[in-house]
Amino acid sequence: METTAFNPIQIELLRMFEHNTSEEELREFRDIVSDYYAKKLNDHLNKLWDEGILDQKRLDEINEMDLHAWLREQKATEQLQK
Repeated sequence: METTAFNPIQIELLRMFEHNTSEEELREFRDIVSDYYAKKLNDHLNKLWDEGILDQKRLDEINEMDLHAWLREQKATEQLQK
């Protein structure tokens, strides 16, 4: 059986939520984490736009892509490079 090593964030979350939480608290927590990552993504996209790396033409290309297939290809390429 394979064991899983928790990263520091996972350990901290386990400590924070040792007590029972309600469904409402769980939903609020999910919203907070989702908002955090959405803001980080938006900030990064704004930076790419400001640097001229991302533009409307590229956004249109991305909109037409099968992103799941693209991610699978990226992971396969990374594995080959290892």
